[in-house]
Amino acid sequence: MATTKVTITLPDSQLAEVRKRVRAGESASVSGYVQHAVQKSLQHTAEFRAMVEEALMETGGPLKPKERAWARKMLAPRKNASKRGNAA
Repeated sequence: MATTKVTITLPDSQLAEVRKRVRAGESASVSGYVQHAVQKSLQHTAEFRAMVEEALMETGGPLKPKERAWARKMLAPRKNASKRGNAA
């Protein structure tokens, strides 16, 4: 498998934890630990997408544009939510 060297930035606390796990033998190296974490994340994303696709197919197929717009509206953060209902 071809590999490419990249630079990443992690908070000091995360890097310290990764190095601790490498010292404990959970991974051969920091790079190996990060590679494993990325692979797991990619797998989880693919599994989640497959689960959503399966659920959609069982409940009527992909969302229609109107349904997608409604979902976006319902899931969007509300602006000034803390100010609502605070009138004296």
